[in-house]
Amino acid sequence: MVDVKRLAMDKNKDHGLLGLTKYKAILVSPDNSLRDLLFEIWPPDVLEFTCYTKARGAVEHLFNDPPDLLIVDSRVEDVPAQELARLVKSENVYRQLPVIICLDDTDLQHSWDWNKVEVDDFLVRPFFLPVVRERVNLTLCRALRALDANPLSKLPGNTSIIQKIQSLIDRKQDFALAYCDLDYFKSFNDKYGFSRGDEVLMMSARIIVNTVKSFAGEQTFVGHVGGDDFVVITSPDIIEEVCQRIIFSFDGIVPNFYDMEDRQRKSIVSKDRQGNTQTFPLMAISIAVVFNINGKMKHFGEASAIAMALKKKAKENPKSSYVLDRRNNK
Repeated sequence: MVDVKRLAMDKNKDHGLLGLTKYKAILVSPDNSLRDLLFEIWPPDVLEFTCYTKARGAVEHLFNDPPDLLIVDSRVEDVPAQELARLVKSENVYRQLPVIICLDDTDLQHSWDWNKVEVDDFLVRPFFLPVVRERVNLTLCRALRALDANPLSKLPGNTSIIQKIQSLIDRKQDFALAYCDLDYFKSFNDKYGFSRGDEVLMMSARIIVNTVKSFAGEQTFVGHVGGDDFVVITSPDIIEEVCQRIIFSFDGIVPNFYDMEDRQRKSIVSKDRQGNTQTFPLMAISIAVVFNINGKMKHFGEASAIAMALKKKAKENPKSSYVLDRRNNK
């Protein structure tokens, strides 16, 4: 029996996401009825959908402007829905992106290995509006609760970083842990404003991620502690080259964020932490690298403590630099 009252609530925009920040979603489906149903449930100022009928048309959008949600249909023909989900989840920056797969009833005639199909939920045809609404809402809310990613860079945050470090320590796996910190970022922020400062942080995140990704076949991890602090985890063999490439790219790009006058002078006039007017150099990046070899460390706090001391040493150099701690590299 149809619940007339419930349907009436649906038509009155009872979308269940009232009061929350506007979301962006990508739908990949050739099914126009599914698209129309989603448009009916959520107004664009609550959940705005960008729709593609083929996966290849959506991939560039996904990686250039990550949405808050991806819905992909098993009826997409050019790339299997599972493969598109795997492609997105395999990228370090986008692993937190919630993905919903839409299935036909016949798809469930066999069991699914959800450890291999990297999605967060599924919907089954025929689509029932209240079920679609509640499962999408639940997926978004669950992602928000679990989301540890930095809201600006979308990189994993503190909880994920700690878990990753401790997991490697517990498995006695050799690794190098690099803490990256921007020098003179506060003075830049104070003079140019938070919006321009955010652009610098996004640029820094892209440099670090792209540098690490360039080492094909390596097990790597990039996290955003917060503010202007980032973390890189790689094998000890490549970490020094990683640091060199990050510094080279950063130093080559960061001057472009300054006005021409400051860029030519290679300094800015701003206030220090005590409110005194001072002249500051252009931003630099300091990297402190800690090694864990042969299971020397027992707790992630050991790595953090060593890195903090190393960062102070790296910051003594007004230019971009990296410092390696060799105590556990034996």
